[in-house]
Amino acid sequence: MKSILKTLIISSMLLTGLATQGQELKIGFVNLDRVLRDAIPAKAAQSKLEVEFNRREKEMADTETRLKGASDRFEKDAPTLGESDRVRRQRELVDQDRELQRKRREFQEDLNQRKNEELASVLDRANRVVKQIFDQDKYDLIVQEAVFASAKVDITDRVIKALNGGSGK
Repeated sequence: MKSILKTLIISSMLLTGLATQGQELKIGFVNLDRVLRDAIPAKAAQSKLEVEFNRREKEMADTETRLKGASDRFEKDAPTLGESDRVRRQRELVDQDRELQRKRREFQEDLNQRKNEELASVLDRANRVVKQIFDQDKYDLIVQEAVFASAKVDITDRVIKALNGGSGK
């Protein structure tokens, strides 16, 4: 909310200043969500993460299936088990479930960390492209967050094209 307010204040100050000078204000808008969804580097980062984490995710799913099967067997066998066997198997199931939950947390933390690293890399490249467009076309302001933006100020396609290796024009 604060960044939107800052953007509005800065925009109004620029508009006021340039209006008094009689100059045309050149504003651009970049839809960052679209860039992160549609640009080839963003898709490549997503694919890289999927390859990197698929094996661990499959192992956890297999472990969960085995644990569910063991739990079902325990529920079926519990009435016929002796007290010590029942307590031992129940403790083993609790320990296995606890271990699975720990692995899930580690997996999620690792995945989030890697997503943030890949996202930062793509964002850095996108910001360099936006800066290039800003300098080349002599923009006064380019924003990445806006409540509404007209298609005539939207330069998202140019940014995506430049990130994908096109000319950006």
